[in-house]
Amino acid sequence: MDTHSSIIIYNVTVYSENQTLKNGYIKLTNKKITEIGEIHQYVRQPKDHLIELSPSYKVIPGAIDVHIHGVNNADAMDGTAEALKTMARTLPKEGTTSFLATTMTQSNEAVEKALRNAGTYIEEQTDADAEVVGIHLEGPFISPKRAGAQPPTHIQDPNVALFQEWQKAAGGHIKLVTLAPEQPNGLSLTSYLKETNVVASIGHSDSTYDQVGEAIEAGASHITHLYNGMRGLHHREPGVLGAAYLRNELFVELITDGIHCRPEMVKLAYDQITSERMILITDSLRAKWLKNGTYDLGGQPVHVNDTTATLADGTLAGSILKMNDAIKNTMSFTNCSLEDIVKMTAENPAKQLNLFDTKGSLKIGKDADIVVLNENLDVEMTFCRGTLSFQKED
Repeated sequence: MDTHSSIIIYNVTVYSENQTLKNGYIKLTNKKITEIGEIHQYVRQPKDHLIELSPSYKVIPGAIDVHIHGVNNADAMDGTAEALKTMARTLPKEGTTSFLATTMTQSNEAVEKALRNAGTYIEEQTDADAEVVGIHLEGPFISPKRAGAQPPTHIQDPNVALFQEWQKAAGGHIKLVTLAPEQPNGLSLTSYLKETNVVASIGHSDSTYDQVGEAIEAGASHITHLYNGMRGLHHREPGVLGAAYLRNELFVELITDGIHCRPEMVKLAYDQITSERMILITDSLRAKWLKNGTYDLGGQPVHVNDTTATLADGTLAGSILKMNDAIKNTMSFTNCSLEDIVKMTAENPAKQLNLFDTKGSLKIGKDADIVVLNENLDVEMTFCRGTLSFQKED
């Protein structure tokens, strides 16, 4: 195909930023979306490359996964360009076109290595794969009481000076930090993150409801993997969970594999939080897209069996959830619409990361990060910045 030609995805249902077009088309030119409309509005040009489908096929913006550790035997903590390249090449298979390379609680040296590597990769990456749009620093500034699968030996109190060193090592690409604001210096770090346009997320936290309120005042605007690694709901102490339900200042991550929280709890969260504030994540490990077996997570063996990843003591250790399965599960558990899914997988994360001017919806002028779903919501094609990055085999 001529590199100067446009790609037209034609005769499909297009979920554009402001409306859903049932007999629509979308045009991609030079990495951008250049036209969206109904079929009768399309005027074919000599170099147009037409992909004709059917209205049962749906075109949605690519997902932005703000919390993902690894996939396909690669992990952000490997600290290699090859690992991030593997992640970026694999994720379009599940409809993800952008992601935050997510670290975990480890030694300062291991964290810094991962940050330097990701920062360099971000500045050198190509257009053909899912885009690393930043780094999510998960730990080590968390609560030992809510460690989950984060190694307790490397947990430390929030530290503004150390974060400054790490942000420098990362070339300024840390965009989101999971921390426990109730820990010593937690509010100081939260304030600093807000001042420097980094999202402060409450996670692996034993905060009370009132402490979450203090963190919001300091600048927190996000909750890491709802239900997991947090003080739960009690009628005399609403905890982090109660704050996630009630405080409209917070975007809230959710892992909808049906394992990290039961389907009924996904529905409860959705009914309370709604698609206006919820963000679907995978929190996936290197074992995703691989067979059952034992894999590494931060120096700990993780046992993967069909749908579940656990440490030796049975602690849940991330997921092997694919984003398109998160979409199907969420629709099944909550009866939400695909328009709601678009908000939770693309629009909300783009807004939270201050990327909505270029990503997060199908609109003329935005990056051509596009996913084509078939009638079963399986991923048929994924385009990353206008390049066909994945096509399902017949």
